[in-house]
Amino acid sequence: MALIVIFLFGIGNFAIHRAVMESGHPLLGRLAFRAGGWGRRLAFASEFLILLAALALANLGWPGIVWAYGVYTALNGSSAWLILSGRI
Repeated sequence: MALIVIFLFGIGNFAIHRAVMESGHPLLGRLAFRAGGWGRRLAFASEFLILLAALALANLGWPGIVWAYGVYTALNGSSAWLILSGRI
């Protein structure tokens, strides 16, 4: 069950990440990683590695990782909401 929950959170994180990257927000233009196509690939690769680590830890029996990844997802969602709604 933990693997399914983390996987669903991961899908949400990738959707949030893509929406923010495609928003064209001026804050993103100031970041160095946005220069060229490598920055976007590295950002998505880091998101994937975080998901992979959470899935691996859950598979090894770490029950708290679901909560930790849930908090990570909530923080991603909150920051995306701030960026996409124009509050930042």
